[in-house]
Amino acid sequence: MKKNIYISITALGLALMTFTGCVKDFADPSRATEDKIGESTQGLTGVAVSLQSRYTAGRGNIYNAITISGFLTNEITLLNQGNTGEFQLSVGGNTLDGGNTVIGALWSNSTKIIFDADYVISRVNNVPDKGFASGLLGYATIFKSLALADLAAFWEKVPASTGQNATFITRNEAYVKIIADIDRALTAISTNPISSSFTSTIPQGIDIPNTLRALKARYALYAGNYPLALSSANAVDLSKKSVFLSTSINQNGIFGTVTSSNNVWQPIDDTFGLPVGLQPVADDKRISFYLSINNTIAPKWRMAGFAASLTSEWPVYLPGEMTLIKAEALARPSTATQADLDNALVELNKIQTKTASQDPLGVGANLPALVGPMTKDQIMTEIFRQRSIEMYISGQKLEDSRRFGRPQAERKRNFVNYPFRERDQNPNTPTDPAL
Repeated sequence: MKKNIYISITALGLALMTFTGCVKDFADPSRATEDKIGESTQGLTGVAVSLQSRYTAGRGNIYNAITISGFLTNEITLLNQGNTGEFQLSVGGNTLDGGNTVIGALWSNSTKIIFDADYVISRVNNVPDKGFASGLLGYATIFKSLALADLAAFWEKVPASTGQNATFITRNEAYVKIIADIDRALTAISTNPISSSFTSTIPQGIDIPNTLRALKARYALYAGNYPLALSSANAVDLSKKSVFLSTSINQNGIFGTVTSSNNVWQPIDDTFGLPVGLQPVADDKRISFYLSINNTIAPKWRMAGFAASLTSEWPVYLPGEMTLIKAEALARPSTATQADLDNALVELNKIQTKTASQDPLGVGANLPALVGPMTKDQIMTEIFRQRSIEMYISGQKLEDSRRFGRPQAERKRNFVNYPFRERDQNPNTPTDPAL
């Protein structure tokens, strides 16, 4: 007999979060009931909403990506060696292998997010309300893009699909794929603007069109497409913010795991892990934004900023990142002229002189302007320095360190090994990197 079973969006989202495996044998969300509620607008929305919780909550992608990048680039320091996965990352080098729990969690979580996002994306055309459908497409594309980029940040190659025995593509191919997905979502939103019925259904805080444009700028930069990175960054409204909101129930993952426990890791110190010559100056107001001081109980330096409380909002991207993308897109091409470098310096000074009140997220250095002219090498070094401070604990530092050709001594690894579980199940898994 056919059963009529009502499943709420929340229940469906919680059910989807029980998965802990890798790139294969994912449960089809449409099997929730015999009525295939996963095919309905409500069911698709439930799957989409679960993406944000999986990405942000607890030891989700935000925690894992920040922890991997933070340890490998000296942004953070270990507090308790009993946290084995984090301890291995703090040592780096050949101490890391495919059995590391933090690395394995980022891999499995990312591939699950991609799988569920693809499930939504492939079915949005069945949603009668086209404004609701474009919202679903844009929202799911954001999390698919973030998850695929997290894989590309730490592995030399990433799965081309989430099927059995998936083949692999290069990191650059992954970024190109992300940009194509974003373009499809932006086109759909332009044709059918997102309806209020959709925005009132999902967690608040994310500006979908602005976020898509910002992520397009970020990944175009990483793919080496500097004209596209520049035009995309210019299309982002820097007066707006896009954040993952936290509540007493859906808590800020970094605060819950790091700040409140003081038993895993904390910021290394007010050098932000940068070498002499690149460290923030004492008057840089971003130090007091990102760090707090405890002079009574070690460690002295603690997380503040976006991890100051269990309800602190976490940015999907920083407006300052877009300004720094413009600077890099102007200065990095081999054809860059002195005029381009001068324009890049203009963008850098927008970050250097910005006050907290001028930034939607409250991030501001409030320092005197840099004086030019500067050479290309000087500009590029300053861009790296500013990104390391402005975007501290964002999970982007390892990508930056490699891209800017920083000395190997500043990184404990360039890429990480593939999880043992993936290698055991997928014969197409690439060879592990040398370092």
